[in-house]
Amino acid sequence: MRQGRLPSRLVIMVMLILFSVISYYLKTQTNPVTGEKQRVALSPEQEVALGLQSAPEMAAQFGGLYQDEDIQQKIREIGNRLVQRTHAAQSPYQFNFYVLNDQNTINAFALPGGQIFITMAMLAKLHSDNEIAAVLGHEMAHVIHRHSSEQMAQRGLLDGIVQSVAVGSGNMNSAQIATYVGQIMNMKYSRQDELESDNYGVKYAHAAGYDARAALAVMKVLEDASGGSLRNEFMSTHPSPANRVEEIKKELKLLGY
Repeated sequence: MRQGRLPSRLVIMVMLILFSVISYYLKTQTNPVTGEKQRVALSPEQEVALGLQSAPEMAAQFGGLYQDEDIQQKIREIGNRLVQRTHAAQSPYQFNFYVLNDQNTINAFALPGGQIFITMAMLAKLHSDNEIAAVLGHEMAHVIHRHSSEQMAQRGLLDGIVQSVAVGSGNMNSAQIATYVGQIMNMKYSRQDELESDNYGVKYAHAAGYDARAALAVMKVLEDASGGSLRNEFMSTHPSPANRVEEIKKELKLLGY
């Protein structure tokens, strides 16, 4: 090998990394609701299809749907009011709201495309329609801001870089370090997504005529459920409840509370 010539393994690594980065930026789309430029793995239509396809399996993991039609109807009414009175009504997403039978796990989550779930354990901790609206509005924001599709694209980029490092270095230690860095970066994205959803969840609740200050009570529920403030925010996919409260208070002030 001539002096100064890059090892072929290194050249391949660089080419693979460039391919991963270019592929990531080619996934740029304009959010149909917010107008924001985003790198996403799916089209809105694919997000809807994926959410509808995944909903039964996800519900089964939490004990299925709660068998009380009055409670299901109440959640649908609050969710539909949030949709109809916000820009979610002009979105391409198909919003549906469900209560899950799980009475031990305090949780609420959204699938891509608009399938939104809240566990009975979570619902039992909420004391008003305002608090329920704050939770559902937060999950709607995840859908509208396409957080799942963004994370899929980000994960694809990071996986591509990790694999490139493994090929280029021939050293599993390097690959493991790259994997660790990738996981940390994904955690950061998740925390940013949570704060954005807190912000817009407050806006949606307010726009639908609910008392958006109820979001602060929801944070207290989550803090109690976690046993207090999270011990290490950097290693968590969610911001600490205390930090979320401060951001929510800023948004409430802007809304005139």
